[in-house]
Amino acid sequence: MRLATCPRYRLTMDFGPDDLVDRDAPEALREQLAGILRARIERGDWAPRRAIDPMEALADHYGVSRPTVRQAVALLEDQGWVTVRHPRGTFVTDRAAPPSAGA
Repeated sequence: MRLATCPRYRLTMDFGPDDLVDRDAPEALREQLAGILRARIERGDWAPRRAIDPMEALADHYGVSRPTVRQAVALLEDQGWVTVRHPRGTFVTDRAAPPSAGA
């Protein structure tokens, strides 16, 4: 795994082999990106009730267009992983919280 820095947004992101979109894959880029973002939520890169990185930063980081990022985020919102609050940002829902120790 390597770290990638997005100087425009001053973000440093983990960038592993599973964090790449494959333009030659039969799966649409928005679906690939939604899977990557879901995996990042599941591994705790973004905590519940916290904002994910700005869409522009995600587009720069993954080398896709902003509409592709918006479509990927819309898929995650439909699945209950995130909620979009205009103009504040996109936030991880409580669904992504790990189960409590008592459960």
